[in-house]
Amino acid sequence: MFGAKRKIKSDEQLMQAICNGNQQAFNQLYDRYKERLYYYFYRMLGNSEALANDFLQDVFLKIIEKPSRFNPDFPFKTWIFSVAYNLCKNEYRRREVRQEKLDKEQLVKPVIPHLVSQDELISRIFESLDALSQEHRSVFLMHYREGFPIKEIADMLGIAPGTVKSRLFNTRRYLAEKFQHLKGEFEF
Repeated sequence: MFGAKRKIKSDEQLMQAICNGNQQAFNQLYDRYKERLYYYFYRMLGNSEALANDFLQDVFLKIIEKPSRFNPDFPFKTWIFSVAYNLCKNEYRRREVRQEKLDKEQLVKPVIPHLVSQDELISRIFESLDALSQEHRSVFLMHYREGFPIKEIADMLGIAPGTVKSRLFNTRRYLAEKFQHLKGEFEF
């Protein structure tokens, strides 16, 4: 079939192929989601590269071990981020049980200089999320970084859309207060 284009399969079709034992389908899904999930884990787990890599490996092991847990009636992207969210939530619970608390002083970032580029501002905003609760940080990342609509986030996290909106509002308010000295230069 010289010159024929190879049809790109949807995530859901790839998951079906994985259920049938297709290793190549797994590789394709991994390539599609590894960077996005790594970034999500990195931000959710205190900017730890080691934890982000461990959790990335865990989420893909779940796909390998039990691909049948995926319900093809729902979007794969929604499902995989739900799994990622639950892994983070479980990690926070483990930390609470062991009485491990993040040192809040380490999470305080220096004040932003008055003249910053938009890219630098965006980077600082995402760094500032570390001081927020896991719930607020996750909703913010899913909506603004991954582009999930409010309804999908609510479904993934098992909460009401109004709760998602409230968490987004509170996070935006927190960021606006934190960066109020830049008011007028950028709109939040």
